[in-house]
Amino acid sequence: MSLRHALLGLLTWKPGTGYELAQAFEGSLINAWHASHSQIYPELAKLEAEGLAEVVGEGPRRSKTYAATGAGLEELRRWLMETEPNRAQRNETALRWFLVYMLEPEQRRAVLEREYAFVSAAAAERRALAAQFDAEGKTGGFRPLLELGHRMDAVFEDWLREQVEAARKT
Repeated sequence: MSLRHALLGLLTWKPGTGYELAQAFEGSLINAWHASHSQIYPELAKLEAEGLAEVVGEGPRRSKTYAATGAGLEELRRWLMETEPNRAQRNETALRWFLVYMLEPEQRRAVLEREYAFVSAAAAERRALAAQFDAEGKTGGFRPLLELGHRMDAVFEDWLREQVEAARKT
């Protein structure tokens, strides 16, 4: 995935400022893609220069609200329909889970307990967001991805619990 297509997707869903887009990356896309403020703002300027996004509002401190243009939506559609994704991933969490078995059992248990706490907290946040979507009657869009997240959370939580217990027994 490219940053530009992630931004176009977010801007197609809902116009936003650079700050709001950064928050969306942290809240919604964190498991798929990371982007910092220093990456987002220059890319927004490029999208605007290429006619793929436009400024639809201005706020305090010269903040700009962007939205995808028709050309931006077409580019997003082209990218989704005509290109194959790069399936190679860098996933530090997966790497740590792979290497955690190099630690002594007590150290491994501590790391896995920390991971379990993180996964459980993230799962609770996704449940709250799903409840909010449900209360607002939002059934399409990103709602099905929250269901996928719930299923993955359950698998990760179960696996981490098993690994913590195994580390206790060693």
